[in-house]
Amino acid sequence: MNKHLIVSDEIHDFLADNSPHADPSPLPWRLEDVVRGLRQSREHAQKIRFHGEVRELPSGEVMGQIMEGLAAVLFPTHYGRPDLSEESIDYFVGITLHATLTQLFEQVRRGLLFNASPGDTSDHKHAAREIARRFARQLPDIRAVLVADLHAAQQGDPAARSISEILLCYPGFRAVLNYRLANSLYLLGAPFLARIISNLAYASTGIDIHPGAQIGPEFFIDHGSGVVIGETSIIGQRVRIYQAVTLGAKSFPVDEEGQLIKGKERHPIIEDDVVIYAGATILGRITIGRGSVIGGNVWLMHSVPPGSRISQADNQSH
Repeated sequence: MNKHLIVSDEIHDFLADNSPHADPSPLPWRLEDVVRGLRQSREHAQKIRFHGEVRELPSGEVMGQIMEGLAAVLFPTHYGRPDLSEESIDYFVGITLHATLTQLFEQVRRGLLFNASPGDTSDHKHAAREIARRFARQLPDIRAVLVADLHAAQQGDPAARSISEILLCYPGFRAVLNYRLANSLYLLGAPFLARIISNLAYASTGIDIHPGAQIGPEFFIDHGSGVVIGETSIIGQRVRIYQAVTLGAKSFPVDEEGQLIKGKERHPIIEDDVVIYAGATILGRITIGRGSVIGGNVWLMHSVPPGSRISQADNQSH
């Protein structure tokens, strides 16, 4: 048998016992050639490993645990334990934060190691520790912005009866919570982890916010499914958007070799007090002026001045 193939008797027994057509005879998979072919693909024919080396990758599962811990630290009785008292809440926050930051430190270290150049001898442990410490110090300010987002949701949705309802029932707020934390890590130098956090929110809410986007306070996403906010988007204060809104790029410039040029400003600027209704698609580095209202299903690729009211019919004349 190939030395890289390890078949556990316990796994075989589990599969046999739990199969809807359990058969006491051994499963005749004959996997040696399959495993050998996969190794050939992995190591030679279709090798895609970063820098060609085995790396300690961050874990999506652990990042999910970290996000639950951070949510509990920020809003202890809603995302932590509802039975907390005035005497126990600080202890809960402290012990949860300590455990969560310990996990975060290791994931940041792995992310830095993954992004390092070949031969890099940097002290990734020291860098990861500093990022985790600086991130922790930002948590009170992040919570303050999230509370402003909560009030914007309560004021912007007549169906919202309480802050607790928004915290527990609104996918838009949970996506924004993930974004605020991811954006902090992104700016502190942990972009890989920030993307994982954004993807966790997307998987659970259907809302895709790139952690590199700049989003001001009192931001509200109503309903939310299908919302896409690109990397270089800039969103001001008191902006409200609805489901299936896209803030995307109009084109993707390439270099002389035909490779995409990364990092160019290619997404919209949304100024303060803008409302964007369901299904609107806004593309390119254009500006939506302060106080504008963009109607449902509008396709917009040109800037509009402050106070504009854009509907499908209005937009067809451009």
